[in-house]
Amino acid sequence: MLRAAALVAGWMQPATPAIDFALAAGEIVGLTGPNGVGKSTLLAAFAGRAAVFSGSLELQPGLRLALQTQDVPPVDGLPLSGRDLLAMTGASPAGLPPWLADRVDWRLDRLSGGQRHYLALWAVLHAPADLVLLDEPTNNLDAAGVRHLTAHLHERAREGCGIVVVSHDSAFVAAACDRVVAMEAHDVD
Repeated sequence: MLRAAALVAGWMQPATPAIDFALAAGEIVGLTGPNGVGKSTLLAAFAGRAAVFSGSLELQPGLRLALQTQDVPPVDGLPLSGRDLLAMTGASPAGLPPWLADRVDWRLDRLSGGQRHYLALWAVLHAPADLVLLDEPTNNLDAAGVRHLTAHLHERAREGCGIVVVSHDSAFVAAACDRVVAMEAHDVD
């Protein structure tokens, strides 16, 4: 589904070490490592948002991709409900946890930060995609949210979706991922 060989990615200049990476359909792979090592940049390269400076990146032809970033769009004053957000990505509210399912018709700016974050994750995770890229998905989630997310990552993988997760949450990575790729600090010229 995705294969990278000696891939170096970045924005205006290289920001990652050369990395070999492969992902098969139905697999959940965690990317770990210290801040600044290039984990988020690597996800952005997989999504076609960051530049590839060297190496190769191959995506399965016709691959549908969904990306969740750490950026949280401002919603104050926007008359959008959780249901509206889900409709924009083609995700269904079916399967949302009870603590959010009964609020799906609320305006986004009336939800807590954690509720908005989980709803945005759900919208990406359940969009019609073959490959899902998640950047620090457990930020702002309580223990119940992390458990629910972990279960649904496994559900999506059983459906054949490939998933790459960037996370510093070692317990989450251990519970959610089939394998882990640890990125190490490097000097970039």
